[in-house]
Amino acid sequence: MAIKDFRYHISLYVIVPVIFAGIAFLSALLTFLLAQHYHRLGQDGSLQIHLWALLFALVSFFCGLVVTRLLLMPVKRFIQRANDIPVISRPEDEQYRRKQVDEIKHFKNVFERVEDVLTKLDARQLFPEIIGDSRIMRGLLRRIQMVAPTDSTVLILGESGTGKELIASSIHRNSRRNQNPFIKLNCVAIPPDLLESELFGHEKGAFTGATARKPGKFELAHGGTIFLDEIGDMPLGLQAKILRVIQEKEFDRVGGTRTVKVDVRLICATNKNLPQMVAEGTFREDLYYRINVFALQLPALRERKEDIPLLVDDFLSRTTPEVSISSPALQMMIGYAWPGNVRELQNTVERAAVLSQGQEIVVNHLPDSITQLFQHAFIENEEEKDLSIDDKLKEIEKGMIIDALKKTKGIQIRAAELMGINQRSLWHRIKKYQIDAAAFKSDK
Repeated sequence: MAIKDFRYHISLYVIVPVIFAGIAFLSALLTFLLAQHYHRLGQDGSLQIHLWALLFALVSFFCGLVVTRLLLMPVKRFIQRANDIPVISRPEDEQYRRKQVDEIKHFKNVFERVEDVLTKLDARQLFPEIIGDSRIMRGLLRRIQMVAPTDSTVLILGESGTGKELIASSIHRNSRRNQNPFIKLNCVAIPPDLLESELFGHEKGAFTGATARKPGKFELAHGGTIFLDEIGDMPLGLQAKILRVIQEKEFDRVGGTRTVKVDVRLICATNKNLPQMVAEGTFREDLYYRINVFALQLPALRERKEDIPLLVDDFLSRTTPEVSISSPALQMMIGYAWPGNVRELQNTVERAAVLSQGQEIVVNHLPDSITQLFQHAFIENEEEKDLSIDDKLKEIEKGMIIDALKKTKGIQIRAAELMGINQRSLWHRIKKYQIDAAAFKSDK
């Protein structure tokens, strides 16, 4: 009969304090016994007691050293290996090797970088359809990852063109309902007099033209998810009926007399200011609180410009993979505000790819709304009016590099990420334009 190997796993939070508490107790006990011994002998013994105390202090020191070494050695090996990985390493790691940086602070910085890389990989695996590596997008993806497996109602907020429908479909795809229907309805795309029928369905003869029973979106979404886009444009009368579905899980078809039970998860989206609409009386307060269970605020594209190169590459790979984009054209796109957000960027890339006729996208292929903004920067004084197009593009590129260095406080690898180029390419441009990158570094 085989002997079972019993092992007890005790937390380090228990082991380490017990070790040092045991040493302290043993030291105090032996010192007390030694003092009693010399007292019985009628001797002073203070020198011997001090020597014993010094001995136990040294023992405690070496025990602490051993424990600390055992705990920190795996951490230091991990940090050394992480510093050798290009995606994690930073120029300041060299200062650590020269013992110019506090060790604990360096460990904290490396762990934060590793966490950033892991969250990127996790996001790419779970949400491959959502393009974005910026910090603000990673934060959004973490929130999506938390709410997706639940049945909580989600309210997606954001400007037009930020990808609210894409986020809603991603939530459904990563939910427990992903094998059931995902039904979407744009509330502003349906005439108000037909919207109720679209949502709840109708019975035969309910109104002129209703020649047969028709199930509504809620009925079709039974067991799955329904996405109501632009819910801020829904008429007040219908808002009360939506509230009933959320609260009672039931509704009546138009012209029907039988109550229909339904089990759906609700995701809503809007680009409107719902609290303001509630204050103005154009949106029901009770419905607002019912749908605002878990809110997701989608950032505008101008708030995550470092994602623009990734989005451009994705759009080109899906439509015209043979087409590339020049650095000046890409930098102009990064510098543009994009009031239409990702949708406007996608349309611009597709248009530029058509104009390029299978070649590289250059500045001339971009719309005037983008290029004119940069041309204005060169007509403020007479001397710059005479610059050639190449000189203007160089000035634009230099200005963008300086702007990126200002925003990243002189950290070149972050500036390169912001501009959508690699660090070596940025270094060459800094050298070419004789830019003092150290001048932008912050001492804070």
